[in-house]
Amino acid sequence: MGMIRKYADNTSHNSLSNKFRRKRFEIFKSLIKDLPKPVKILDVGGTINFWIRMGFTPGDDADITLFNAEPENVQDTGFKFIKGDAKDLSAFRDNEFDIVFSNSVIEHVGNFSGQKKMADEVLRTGRLSFVQTPNYYFPYEPHFLFPFFQFLPHSLKILMLKKFNLGWYKKAGNNSEAESILNSVKLLNAKELRSLFPHSEMIREKFFFMTKSYIIISKN
Repeated sequence: MGMIRKYADNTSHNSLSNKFRRKRFEIFKSLIKDLPKPVKILDVGGTINFWIRMGFTPGDDADITLFNAEPENVQDTGFKFIKGDAKDLSAFRDNEFDIVFSNSVIEHVGNFSGQKKMADEVLRTGRLSFVQTPNYYFPYEPHFLFPFFQFLPHSLKILMLKKFNLGWYKKAGNNSEAESILNSVKLLNAKELRSLFPHSEMIREKFFFMTKSYIIISKN
């Protein structure tokens, strides 16, 4: 499990996860390279550390607003920050941003209804949008770091969460805590994503021959 965590740790520069993120970010940069500067970017669920790791920070070329439920200290960084729920971007006008960016967030906003609210808000506030999320059918579940975890019976998942530390989660103390952890992740498949982001381009991120995750690119 320790070795798997090492490869999946997106805070490690040399991890497999970070290599995927850097490759993904090149696609993002290609989308915005010809936009008038500074490009106005909203990162839904974003952190300062992510942008620093990508080597892309605010300046003459970019104006970056982070929107996250967890507070970020942006003093003297050039970033802007607003605390809030990804399902409610009412702090922003329609098409206020040149591009709305979101990396591995939409699977954490609740049930499909909540995901629809987030998708609608992303589409509303950005002239372009770039949304990435893991593939439900990829055999290795990226949050619990256990093969085929998403396909296991609900009762078995609850039992495992109470018995073991799984992935990025500490062992749950009781059923309620285990349920809360399970409900914090809802992976999406291609069909669901197409219904959330109609008329959008879908890029399949491959690991060998399998789709590891999806990138959705939308243009208003």
